[in-house]
Amino acid sequence: MKSLAAGAAATTVKASSLAALWTFPSVLFSAFLVAWGAEAAQFLVSQGLALAILAWLQTLPEFAVEAVIAWEAGKDPSRVHLAIANFTGSIRLLVGLGWPLVYFVAAFFAKRTGKRQTWAPIEFDDEHSIEVMGMLPPVLYFFVIWWKGSLGLLDAAVLASCYFVYLGVLLRLPPREGDVEEIDDLPAVSRWALSFGPRGRVWAIAGIFVVGGVILTASAHAFVESMLALALAAGVAPFVFVQWVAPFLSEFPEKLSAFNWARQISKAPMAVMNLVSSTINQWSILSALIPVVYSISKGSPSAIVFDEHQRLEILLTLLQSMLAWLLLVNLDLAAFEAGILFAFWLVQFAVPSTREAMVWVYMGWCAVEIARLLTGKRKLKAPAAAWRVITAPRAIRG
Repeated sequence: MKSLAAGAAATTVKASSLAALWTFPSVLFSAFLVAWGAEAAQFLVSQGLALAILAWLQTLPEFAVEAVIAWEAGKDPSRVHLAIANFTGSIRLLVGLGWPLVYFVAAFFAKRTGKRQTWAPIEFDDEHSIEVMGMLPPVLYFFVIWWKGSLGLLDAAVLASCYFVYLGVLLRLPPREGDVEEIDDLPAVSRWALSFGPRGRVWAIAGIFVVGGVILTASAHAFVESMLALALAAGVAPFVFVQWVAPFLSEFPEKLSAFNWARQISKAPMAVMNLVSSTINQWSILSALIPVVYSISKGSPSAIVFDEHQRLEILLTLLQSMLAWLLLVNLDLAAFEAGILFAFWLVQFAVPSTREAMVWVYMGWCAVEIARLLTGKRKLKAPAAAWRVITAPRAIRG
């Protein structure tokens, strides 16, 4: 009987692994579709709102994975640590791996094409300050969550409010004023969508988003399951998979879009902001989803209570995001700053035993960056730029 069960399990794993042959191309195609839709949509709504829509579609697999884990944690308390592992791992991957790689991809193609000085900073427009400032409220509130050691429905309401205020600000911003030459530089699908009249553009772009979103939604679960089967076949531990492998796979669409823009160099700021928007999603609305699904699963309003290990994981993730915010607050991302984010992430990823020490490293570097801002060695540009954009929404961007 045991051999039969083992054989059935092996057959299931093999079948799930083979599903990667269709799920991977499907996710790849859907990622390109929603990216093309976002490039066209920035001429109908603000670039920030287009990226927020894009981030929603791209993080659907991550939402699905986190919802399943939170539901199972409601039935089995021993799985709570997997819910924390997934969302902390996904954020650390975005900030520590995704943001820096966008910079280095742009630098690589700048060197190859000569379009820009190789190691020049990626500079952001005033409008991008909305994303930068939008990241701060949920991160700051999560320090409160870490301090009290629990994540409940009231916290979910606060985090969701942070996100909806951020969306409300984006809705006030005007669409991009693009000239013919700039539109001609867009991908063929984006140009096709913009070739229609005012109403036709809306329907064409909406159609691209819908088709991309449907393909991504239909293939997301099978994609993650097939990658999980491959990971299990390779002997990857469940906790490691949930914290690192699953987020890497579920975040694949957003990384693909961002790196595709980064190689175009001029769109590197848009690529970084795509990942910043996804980071805001995960600190706010995705984190808010966890106690909601957890409570529904348990059948009553319930809070997830953290143990010391989970609090350490959350604090490490918070400090990494806080440092990243401090590095973006002057509205550029330099080579050294991208390198710091990547090196710090790599250390605590490669050597998990250093995580407690890395808390102090992140804390110390945050203190250094705050001191540089207070002494005027770095400029606190984002708050003033955000205020200008909000109070004069019809002004020309830049």
